[in-house]
Amino acid sequence: MELLWFYVAVVLAISDVLHTTLMWKVLNNFYILLGGLIQQSTHSTWQTWLAHEIMEAGFHFVVLSIVFLNPTIGILAALIHFVVDISHTIFIRNMGEIEHRALHFVVESLFFMLIYGL
Repeated sequence: MELLWFYVAVVLAISDVLHTTLMWKVLNNFYILLGGLIQQSTHSTWQTWLAHEIMEAGFHFVVLSIVFLNPTIGILAALIHFVVDISHTIFIRNMGEIEHRALHFVVESLFFMLIYGL
């Protein structure tokens, strides 16, 4: 249990890479069509972006719930990932891939340290 916070942060980072790979490399055409359908139904770029972030959080919930056999960890992981994604997109606009991944890992690690590391 002592390192659970670290394992959750690592699996969440792997889940994020898996999500990116699946959506942008494997299911690229489907993902673009889905984005277009969401854009047409919402008529708003920010609502489309928010729908994407919610679906991504759902993906992380499923992956982490399965890996740890614990839906509470899945909910917490999805929630913190969602909050970090929303926050850095609003407040830090230009961020490279390495900076993006590092920010997520640091904030998510601190979050899970507070919950599982104490």
